[in-house]
Amino acid sequence: MRTPNTAPTQGELERQNQFMQKIAALNEKMERKPRFFINTFGCQMNAHDSEKINGMLQKMGYEPCNEEKDADLIIYNTCCVRENAENKVYGNLGYLKHAKKDNPNMKIALCGCMMQQPTVIETIRKKYRHVDIVFGTFNLYKLAELIWTNIESGSPVFDIWDKHGEIVEDLPAVRKYKYKASVNIMFGCNNFCTYCIVPYVRGRERSRHPDDILKEVRTLAADGVKEVMLLGQNVNSYGRGLDTEITFARLLRMINEVDGIERIRFMTSHPKDLSDELISAMAQCDKVCDHIHLPFQAGSNEILKRMNRRYTKEHYLELINKIKTAIPDIAITTDIIVGFPGETPQDVDETIDVVKKVRFNGAFTFIYSKRTGTPAAEMPNQVPEEEAKANFNRLLDAVNPIVYELNQKKVGNTYKILVDGVSSDPLYVTGRTEDNTLVHFKGCKELIGEIVNVKITDCKTFYLIGELQ
Repeated sequence: MRTPNTAPTQGELERQNQFMQKIAALNEKMERKPRFFINTFGCQMNAHDSEKINGMLQKMGYEPCNEEKDADLIIYNTCCVRENAENKVYGNLGYLKHAKKDNPNMKIALCGCMMQQPTVIETIRKKYRHVDIVFGTFNLYKLAELIWTNIESGSPVFDIWDKHGEIVEDLPAVRKYKYKASVNIMFGCNNFCTYCIVPYVRGRERSRHPDDILKEVRTLAADGVKEVMLLGQNVNSYGRGLDTEITFARLLRMINEVDGIERIRFMTSHPKDLSDELISAMAQCDKVCDHIHLPFQAGSNEILKRMNRRYTKEHYLELINKIKTAIPDIAITTDIIVGFPGETPQDVDETIDVVKKVRFNGAFTFIYSKRTGTPAAEMPNQVPEEEAKANFNRLLDAVNPIVYELNQKKVGNTYKILVDGVSSDPLYVTGRTEDNTLVHFKGCKELIGEIVNVKITDCKTFYLIGELQ
């Protein structure tokens, strides 16, 4: 790994544009446009990074394809939050080793969070020598330069930074949806939860300037975007370290004034930084959706302390009460981990108690996954897999009936649905309510991107069924 020069470089985007133009000129001379395939693992932050990779590659004269086997350039945008995501990457790389023998001109690039781990880089150098380009989370904007270096040298290129440099604005991007978009408001994390690898691979928190964010949101609105998702590892701490006084609540109010935007979502919120100012902004801004994703992870104060979450069960429940008082119809979703080192069945009882008191509209539930390099991986009393699975099932038995009951209460009501796409049944389309509940209803694909009224006629545990009004 190397340390970048963190002082802003004048014209870095222009410099990268020059590399894009050089590669585009080469590709223009080819008999056919070279094709690329991006495989994205992990979170919405990675998905948004892949949109930027897509935009840069198309500017370089590549065209997207739907199958790895048809691609001349394959990029894996990796995740390291859970072990199974890493194993999938290694498994796919093993397959590509054989594919590259059949197509020696194929280029393979790896990026994302996995690449920030020295042990991963060592493994790739030793076992996966067919990989051509490797870069991490801090220098995504250098993709064109790295491809050009590989073309010129004919040798593998490894460019991994041990910390972030500048934030390069205005990178080209190709969005997955025309009518909704993700917007990074900050990068990195300062929280160091003991189970989490993210601060080590995404670096320390740094916020984008509000003017740059507003410029991007206005551009998206002008391009027909109706819904924006504001992204950060902890959006509640947005603004710290900037040369202008700004909070996340104030940023929400600014974005709420942008013409054309109809819905504003955000994730993820950390309970320790959720302020009364933010709750007020959510209640008062008409475009901010009545939904908050607020991970609590565990209900036991002892486990929360070991996780370094820096709040208690009581503080979390107090926050929930404040939110529900200010926004009575709000939907609250969460993340929960079972099987953290030292967790007992009694600790899981505390977690289930929080579930019953809050009555979440949905929960992402996980069995603890040991990540090398995190403090939790070295903790004593690692919970046996069988015990963790039994407690996990107990948790699901508490969560799912509540979710179903809350969905049942929506039957007979009419909601505004932003239509996302065609369902698995081609006669149906799918979309989401303002509170982020998934809805399936009969309709044609021409409705995609529209906000329509749908009456709910039935429900399942994880989605609603309705009819167009």
